[in-house]
Amino acid sequence: MRHAAFDASVLRHYLHRHQIADLPELKRALGTDAALTVFRKLKTLDYIASYTHRGRFYTLPDIARFDDRGLWSHEAVWFSRFGTLLATVEAFVLASPNGYYAHELADALHAEVQEPLRHLVQRKRLSRAEVDGQYLYTAIAPADRRNQTLARRSAQAVPWAVHSAALESLRTNSKPLSCSSMRCSTNSSAACSPAWNRFGSAMAAIPCSAIFWVWTPTPSPAAANNCSSAT
Repeated sequence: MRHAAFDASVLRHYLHRHQIADLPELKRALGTDAALTVFRKLKTLDYIASYTHRGRFYTLPDIARFDDRGLWSHEAVWFSRFGTLLATVEAFVLASPNGYYAHELADALHAEVQEPLRHLVQRKRLSRAEVDGQYLYTAIAPADRRNQTLARRSAQAVPWAVHSAALESLRTNSKPLSCSSMRCSTNSSAACSPAWNRFGSAMAAIPCSAIFWVWTPTPSPAAANNCSSAT
């Protein structure tokens, strides 16, 4: 008995028209109920399976427009230049200069990554170490693992160092309050501007910053030679 001939170009045209498709859609397009027949024809087209949605969507290399990370999505279905979710997780961790926490990688890949990470660690394809109460996933090679861990610890220390330096700068550079004719409006911008005073007195401030400002006593128009109690 002669089997019906199926043309792979039918699948190519269908995918170019719809960008992605799942197996039932491709079966209907090809006119067969046999999944094996569809996959045999897809193989000749060098198809790509999605790494989200349990790999049930398919596209072609000339359709996918991968970004600089190697990812592409259509209608919230994600595809990877690296292939499966397992391969993509491994590639991302190995390429990262300071490793990945699981939640960071999940955000980057738009997928749940706990199971792939566990599998890769068990197979000794990735390593993990506790950093600040979280597991940091890194390369398995000792030198790469050490470099990624050190880079992560340094990166996490920088914000605190900057914050501490900023506070110390504010403390050491503070000036005593004094009388001044400069008036400042109660806004959080860095520039000072004239402000209305409901008490008929002028108000002055040290230069405004995004962090805080301090009002100082100033001479009122009625008593320019001495500081009034208006603030």
